[in-house]
Amino acid sequence: MKERVLILNQEQIQHKIKRIAYQVYESNIDEKEIILAGIAKKGYHLANHLKEALETISPLKIQLCEVHVNKKNPLEEITTSLEPKAYQDKSVILVDDVLNSGTTLIYGVRHFLNVPLKQFKTAVLVDRNHKKYPVKADFKGISLSTSLNELVEVSFEANNFKAELL
Repeated sequence: MKERVLILNQEQIQHKIKRIAYQVYESNIDEKEIILAGIAKKGYHLANHLKEALETISPLKIQLCEVHVNKKNPLEEITTSLEPKAYQDKSVILVDDVLNSGTTLIYGVRHFLNVPLKQFKTAVLVDRNHKKYPVKADFKGISLSTSLNELVEVSFEANNFKAELL
C-alpha cells in the first residue's frame, strides 16, 4: 500500500479557498451575479465552500451549478443542475478539486461553449501539471509537480479537509 503524504491540511485548504475567492471577486468586480459550476462531487463541494467565502467578502449574487461529467466516458452527455438560460450572458467559473490530465475540465468547458457567456474561467484546488489537453486553471490553490503514477486525493469531510499525495 502506498504511503499517504499530506499536501494541504484543513487550515491551509481554507486559506487557499479564501485566496481563490478574492481572485474570483477581483476578476468579477463589475458583475452583479456569477455562476460557480462545480464538477459533481468534490468540485461541487469546493464550489460550495468558495461560494461561502465569496459571500463574506463581496456583494456578488452567487448561483451554484452542479456539472455531471462521466469521468470514465467524458463523451457522454454532460448535464448541469441549471438550465442553460440561467448562465447565458453571465460570468461562469468551472470548479474542480484537482486538475490532472485536464480531461474532465476540457469536457466541462466544451459543454459551456454551447451557450453565449460573458466570461468563463476555471478554478481548482490542486493543479498537477500533467495535462494532455490545452486547459489551464485561472485560479488555483497550489501547483504540484508529481509523477504520473502518483495520485492526489482531496477530502472535504466536516472539519477535516485535506489533500493527500498517494
